[in-house]
Formats: sequence, C-alpha cells, structure tokens
Amino acid sequence: MNRCMKKIAILIFVSIFLAECSTVPITGRKRLDLVSDAQALPASFAQYKGFLEKNTKSKDIEKTNQIKRVGKKISIAVDKFMRANNMSKEADAYKWEFNLIEDKTVNAWCMPGGKVVFYTGILPICDNEDGVAAVMGHEVAHAFARHGQERMSQAMAQQGLSIAVAYGTKDDKNSEIWNMVYGIGSQVGMLAYSRTHESEADKLGLIFMIMAGYNGEEAAQVWVRMSKRSGKSSQPEFLSTHPSNESRINTLKAFLPEATALAKKFNATPIAK
Repeated sequence: MNRCMKKIAILIFVSIFLAECSTVPITGRKRLDLVSDAQALPASFAQYKGFLEKNTKSKDIEKTNQIKRVGKKISIAVDKFMRANNMSKEADAYKWEFNLIEDKTVNAWCMPGGKVVFYTGILPICDNEDGVAAVMGHEVAHAFARHGQERMSQAMAQQGLSIAVAYGTKDDKNSEIWNMVYGIGSQVGMLAYSRTHESEADKLGLIFMIMAGYNGEEAAQVWVRMSKRSGKSSQPEFLSTHPSNESRINTLKAFLPEATALAKKFNATPIAK
C-alpha cells in the first residue's frame, strides 16, 4: 500500500471511529461501536450452546450451585444498574446463564449477552465465594462494557467492512471475523482481551461484586493467589495479555474505596418506572 492509500485508510478509520462510537457506562471510555446487540447476540448464544454440547458440565452440585448463585446475584446488580440508567433495552437483550465445566484449565469467560463459563481449574484460585464473585464480576463486566462487540467492530474497521454489513448472517466474511474475534472452539474459550479491556473489567467487576454484597477486598487476593500459582514460570493463557499480577493487585486495592462508594451509590439509586 502506497503512502497515499495509507493516508486514505487512516482517514476512513478515524472517520468511522468518530461517527460510530459510544461511551462505556461508569468508566466513560469511548469505544468503537459498529456492531449492535441484535447482530452479535444470536451468534453468541449459538456458539455458547454449541460449546456446552461439546464439553462436560461439572457433576459437583455444590460448586455448580455456587457458580449459579454468585452469577445470579451479580447479574441482578448489573440489571438494576442498567434499568436505573436508561439501559432497559440492553438489559432485556441479556440472557444470563452460568455453567461450570469440568476442565483443569485456569479460566473463566463471558460471551456477549451474559453467557458465562467457569472451568473447575480456576476454583482453587477463587478459593471462596467472594473469590468466585471477583472473577464473576470481572467476566460479567466484559459483557456489560460490550468488549466483545467492540473487538468485532475493530476487526470490521481494520478489514474495511461497511457498517451496513449484516453481522448475524451466514456471510462467510462475517463468520470469519466472528471466529477470529470470539471463536470458542479452543480450550481457552475465546481470544484474550486487550489490557485496556482487562483493566476496565477489573474496575467494573469490583463495583458489581460489591453491589451484589460480596467482599471487594477479595478481588486483589484472587490475583495474589494467581501470582503464587504462576510463580516465575510463564503465565497461564488466562493471563496472556492481561496486566501483570502485581499491577492488577495494586490497582484493585487502590480502587477499592471508590468502588465501594460507587456500589453504595448505585444500590441506593431507585429504578425508573
């Protein structure tokens, strides 16, 4: 690509970003927003269903119930926030579901629209219900902030696709981008998010877990345990592109007072009729 073409491509990308961006609630970060829930969620739900059909759910009733219990409490807190802040349409689109998969992988993830999976391998890192809530809050925050849709939007812009592309169709190009950005055929479940997304999900997740009645101090402790597990060896895939454990621990501890204040504020906010 010559210099002129590069400049044109950059101008097109900047124009798309300025014209089609939205704001992440609470954090205020601007995001590229080319993909609607109506376009992304049907594919998300179909992929989640396919994943469950191919993987083994845990037979540990107690742990499974814990995942579902924590997920329900946090999703209720998120739903309350959304409905109190003119986001009822978005809230209605979520189809919350929480499952525990028998797998030693240290991982958990949430597809767009509230489809959550925990692997049994991450439970020792969670250690207790507050720890589960810390991980759950983080994963739910990815869906709340529409990080998946943002990644799809970035992929569309990078490949020069029009905003008019029907993302939920059987179009080969659209399917290709979906699989690249959010394919769940691998053991990891989905590609890692950027550090910006991870840091944002950490903060939002901390607020949500506190709103749901859990101890926010445990969020940092999850990463203390993760750090001990990782040691000096390479990080597990769950952390491959994430902020360092130390950075994460410090950020969560520093943000805890603000998260607690925001959680109290949001819980006190009456839901609009």
